[in-house]
Amino acid sequence: MIGIVGIVLSLILLMYLAYRDVSVLVLAPLCALLAVLFDGNLPVLAAYTQIFMASVGQFVKDFFPLFLLGAIFGKLMEDSGAAAKIAEVVVRAVGVHRTILAIVLSCGILTYGGVSLFVVVFAVFPLSRSLFRQADLPRRLIPAAIALGSFTFTMTAMPGTVQIQNQIPMPFFRTNSFAAPGLGCIGSLIMFGLGMLWLNSQATRARRRGEGFGTILPSDDVAADAVTNAAMNEKARKLPALWSAFAPIICVVVLNFVFSQFVIPNWDAGYLAEEQFGKTDLNKILGTWSTILSMSVALLITIGLHFRSIDKLKVSLATGARSSLLPIFNTASEYGYGNTIKNLAGFVTVQKFVTGIAPGNPLISESIAVNSLAAMTGSASGGLSIALKALGDTYYQRGIEAGINPELLHRVASMSCGGLDSLPHNGAVITLLLICGVTHRQGYKDVAVVSIAGPLVATITVIGLGTLFGSF
Repeated sequence: MIGIVGIVLSLILLMYLAYRDVSVLVLAPLCALLAVLFDGNLPVLAAYTQIFMASVGQFVKDFFPLFLLGAIFGKLMEDSGAAAKIAEVVVRAVGVHRTILAIVLSCGILTYGGVSLFVVVFAVFPLSRSLFRQADLPRRLIPAAIALGSFTFTMTAMPGTVQIQNQIPMPFFRTNSFAAPGLGCIGSLIMFGLGMLWLNSQATRARRRGEGFGTILPSDDVAADAVTNAAMNEKARKLPALWSAFAPIICVVVLNFVFSQFVIPNWDAGYLAEEQFGKTDLNKILGTWSTILSMSVALLITIGLHFRSIDKLKVSLATGARSSLLPIFNTASEYGYGNTIKNLAGFVTVQKFVTGIAPGNPLISESIAVNSLAAMTGSASGGLSIALKALGDTYYQRGIEAGINPELLHRVASMSCGGLDSLPHNGAVITLLLICGVTHRQGYKDVAVVSIAGPLVATITVIGLGTLFGSF
């Protein structure tokens, strides 16, 4: 019993202190060792060096190429002006009078094409601020519009998205990023539709009340002004052509599909069974390999189309590479935390409870486990990593025994991590509100509706459809 108390206490501290802006790099090992102390069955120092740190290293080994390539790609798209060009084209296509739709689609295209969520927030906010001011829409709705396009369907549900939340389940379920494409598209439409319905209704209500953009403008908006000034400098230079802005993103999606479906499966990779290659098989790493190859080609295309200055390219590459380090080590630390908890005696009880939920349908248990851990850690990727490290093999085996396609397990796991992760202590939510110059009290309710309520409804729907009709 005391072991379970230690686990719960460590999770509460992790959630609370993360909300208080304490670094996860510091929190994760301390909270993990606190749980070890309560459990009393593992040597504390050995748990830190042989379990926690070994898990951190394992996560970095498995996913660093994806974080690195994604961060560099996002930086190159930002510095080349391609991201700004895509946003500009979308706005012209849907019309300034459809401001909210324009912002959501701009964010969606960029994130689906592989641009980092944080890069998208910085890239699109200046445009959002300008359009919302022109349309006299409440500033408090900007974070929710960006969140809908960046933190929801393109992050977890759209088949082929290269966001890390869609990549993590691949080695656990022997799948690729296009797992359960039909269900992923249905989930995406539900998230998008419910989110747009809410945002448009809020905009209509604001107009009726006479609430405009300037009514809640913070008096001290240094961060937002800095971002806007940077955007003005960006706009002063000529943006690239439309085809060259979209080419790298199209390349990522198309090549990822081609590599994962037609090219890599035909390789003779029997050597992977050898000790030096980790005694694995091609199915476990196919998704990772296809993403690495497609992102690498997209990077080369981006460089070839947009960069003529070696010095400018070196700066962008270095900045992009550095920006990948904090996210991966934050997530790896959360992964190490989860793996440490997994080795405690008290976790056996927790595991039995979670896996005992809906014993005839592991999809429900999987969704609850991933959502719960994402909520506790305030991180979609962190919660997903912890859940699958602890229970991934269990769900895979139970799914096979129940005749459930692993692709369906993949899609439910990915979509589940994008639900309760967006609680107020979520780092991305805090950053988004800060950049937009909106407080939690002003803007969080709308962010919660589009990034929590919508994804939860979509996940429940996908579980229901998958249970009735299987994966498609």
